[in-house]
Amino acid sequence: MKKKEEQGDGKMKLLNIDYFKYRTQLTKKYEARKAYEAKNEKLVLAFIPGTIRKISVNEGDSVKKGDLLLTLEAMKMKNRIMSPLDGKVLKVNVKSGDTVAKNALLIELD
Repeated sequence: MKKKEEQGDGKMKLLNIDYFKYRTQLTKKYEARKAYEAKNEKLVLAFIPGTIRKISVNEGDSVKKGDLLLTLEAMKMKNRIMSPLDGKVLKVNVKSGDTVAKNALLIELD
């Protein structure tokens, strides 16, 4: 009986929330959702589409948390992208004047 309960029976599924198990029906949208991925702090991504105006670091440079990496212009606003951690710049994937999409990889840190 316990094994059948853990697997769910037909349309009913087990949903575990904060150590409590609930028997419920899940929507197709919920079952097809993208799995959660923890953010990789070593990859600096564009949080908004825009144009790279100025790159303040080069490959091989050491950076501290909060150091300016680059300036991204979006909707006539200049957004200063700062280093999320202490480390070394492995690769700069953009150049000044590039137009980037949201979530584009800008800089890789070590």
